[in-house]
Amino acid sequence: MAKELGVTRVRPAYQQVADQLRDRILDGSLTSGDRLPTEIELSEIFGVSRSTVREALRVLASKDLIRTTRGTTGGTFVARVQSNQVSDYLEMSLGLMSGAKDISLDDLLEARECLEVPAAGYAALRREERHVVEMRQAVEREKQARLRGTRFQEQRAFHGVLVDATGNQLLGIMIEPVFRVLQARTAEHDMPAEYWSRIDHEHTQICSFIEAGQVEGAQNAMRKHLATVRQAYEQI
Repeated sequence: MAKELGVTRVRPAYQQVADQLRDRILDGSLTSGDRLPTEIELSEIFGVSRSTVREALRVLASKDLIRTTRGTTGGTFVARVQSNQVSDYLEMSLGLMSGAKDISLDDLLEARECLEVPAAGYAALRREERHVVEMRQAVEREKQARLRGTRFQEQRAFHGVLVDATGNQLLGIMIEPVFRVLQARTAEHDMPAEYWSRIDHEHTQICSFIEAGQVEGAQNAMRKHLATVRQAYEQI
């Protein structure tokens, strides 16, 4: 009936309170560390019971948007979200969706290409000398690694330094979970020695373009590298 009349169902009072507080947090009206009014004050502001306010606060706490502390200086505060928390949550969610076949291997590979090709260009523009040194060190460790898990770890280190060189923290939060889920998808499979050798060579090329500040070259080299990775993943 609601759809037939073109109306939206009325949400529970606690959900309306939670939604409005969430909106104030997301639009910056309330920022990390801000103390929320007390339950009594909130019940007066919204014109609802304290139990309704309490349930709304539980909803926000379950989403890690607020935290409550006890004591004389306690209260309910807007939480400070750490980047690793966001990345871990995204990895878990992507992993669950991947396991349930809600997202495909192709989706993951395509997302990585969409993120890392431009990232290589930004790294060429913004990199510092330490980034070049750390990327070359990661490549050398890749070449010395014998165990598959160690090789993946050093590959991850290389790409992590590259993303760090972009100076864009959000890129790291988005790329790292995709990388880890792809790694988990192929955990039971090994690659031939020729594959690892090619990866080492392509990482060296990417690093050289980044060191030279050649944006287009870095992007093309990354695109070629991810095509190599895609071909290997699709084969297994």
